[in-house]
This record gives sequence, structure tokens and C-alpha cells, in this order.
Amino acid sequence: MRIFVTGASGFVGGAATRKFVAGGHQVRAMSRSEKSDAAIAALGAAPVRCDLEDVTAAHVGDSEAIVHCAAFVEQWGPVDAWKRFNIDGTERMLAASREAGALRFIHISTESVLWRGQHLRDVDETYPRAPNSPYPYSWTKARAEELVVRANGAEFQTIILRPRFIWGPGDTTLLPTLRAMAASGQWMWIDGGRARTSTTHIDNLIHAIELALTKGGGGEAYFVLDDGVRTLREMIGAIAGSQGISLPDREIPAWAADVAGATAEIVWRLFGLRSEPPLTRFSAMIMSREAVLRDGKARAELGYAPVIGVEEGLARMRQA
Repeated sequence: MRIFVTGASGFVGGAATRKFVAGGHQVRAMSRSEKSDAAIAALGAAPVRCDLEDVTAAHVGDSEAIVHCAAFVEQWGPVDAWKRFNIDGTERMLAASREAGALRFIHISTESVLWRGQHLRDVDETYPRAPNSPYPYSWTKARAEELVVRANGAEFQTIILRPRFIWGPGDTTLLPTLRAMAASGQWMWIDGGRARTSTTHIDNLIHAIELALTKGGGGEAYFVLDDGVRTLREMIGAIAGSQGISLPDREIPAWAADVAGATAEIVWRLFGLRSEPPLTRFSAMIMSREAVLRDGKARAELGYAPVIGVEEGLARMRQA
């Protein structure tokens, strides 16, 4: 199959590209720089110089399927960054893909489309999105999903995959943060890390993406999860331990973290500070709220089942 990937120089997009190439697919990938060109070529794909702000049908070419992984996932940044990349970029990618004649568009989303600051307990895909969430990442990803659903049609099918807490080898977000915070002594557990969470190993997400190339209902969203539920402390502690990172036992109540995150954002915006705040409202929220989800729909309609268990995934990280 001819596949076009966005975000191929990142964690998810890179893993997907590597798997597609190994499976004999022809892969083209969005590239924004010479560094990305080299990274994409090293994966065996053809880099195409464009980004989410200027991509056209010519860049997509004759690709049959689009795997849209690129997004602004930072917890801090310019006030318009989330909208420009997550909403406007997705809209532009959809238009370019449709004009190019692509048949299927797989959008990598997140459970964050549901967050308003509440706990998520025993939640499936019928739970309402939060397009007016107080968190920029959440509301922009929610509205991007709405665009993807509206774009679905008989000749251009769109599929949404929602992982939660993506982890595994090659992670470019959680592990660097854990290392930095452990080294600086800044790490603190919010509410002791007792919140329960579903998780998604990178290999399980890539397996779901492969299935979605040919399976799933147009315009539908699917949670993609590991088996079982764990506390944040169990999961983060195990991931950190697999890399020899020791996290301190210090903790802060959820209400205090919420206040600290909101206060930090106000101060940073007020004084135009260029550094990243030590805590944001969003990071305080996701580290203290439960996110227990159900993936029965993916199992029934995509034929999904995890290809790797959490204990095996942790063992592989320790070996690596």
C-alpha cells in the first residue's frame, strides 16, 4: 500500500513508518527540515518537504492511505500554537488528502479530547468530546476529531484512534521528563500517584494503526489500550525503574497542584517568560485524575488485541 505519514520524525509516526517499511509498504513522510529528511530516510521512507501549514495534494501524491500523527502536544507554548497545528493543520491535511484521491485517513488522537478536569472512569467512545475544555490541547484535539468525522465519506473514509499514555522504547516525552526532573530534584507525585490509568504500549498502537488501514467504520473513533489498569505510580515508577531512574517519594495534594499550575500559567503569561513553567493546569490535572477506558469497540470492529503485555514491555525496556 502507498502510505503518507505525518509526524514521522516523532515517537508514534517514526514507529509506524518503520513498521510500514518493514511490511513492504511504500511510505512517503512529511518532513520540515534537513534533520527530518535524514531521520525519515534512515527509516526507509521518502521525505517530502512540507508541513501542516503548507501541505498540498501534490505533497500527498498518489498515496492511498494517510496516517496523521503530527500535532502540537506540548503542555506550554504560544497561545495560538495548538489551534494552528491541531485544528488548522488537520483541516489542511484532510483537504490535501481528499484532493489527492486518498482512500483512507487515520487520525491519531488521544483520550485528552474528553478532559474537562474530571475523572474518566469506565469510559467508552460514547463519552462526549470536550470542544470547550479549559485545556488548549484537549479542546483543539477534540475539534480536530470533529473535522475528521465530518470529512468521512463513501470514497474517503476517516478513522480515529485514541491511545492513552503511550509508552515504550523510543519515547521522546515521558522518559526525558522523568530523567530531567529526577536529576533536578523537582519530581513530586500528585495525590501520591494513586489515580488509576489505562495505558498504550507503542507496539500495540502501531498494531492498531496497521489494522485501521483496512478495517474499522468510517467516521468512527476507537480507544486502543493495553490489557489491565494500573495506578500512575505503579506505571511511571516501573518505567522509570526500567531505565535506572529513581523517583523521590515527595507528594502534593491534587488541589494544591491545580492551584500551583494555574498560578504558574498566569505568572508566565503576565511576564512573558520564555521558559516552561514547572507545572501547568493540564499537567496537574492529568497526573491526578483517573483515566480508566474501555477498548471493546476496537476489539470488535478492528479485530484489535494487544500484541505485547505491560510486563513484557517493561522487561524489554530493562533489557534495552
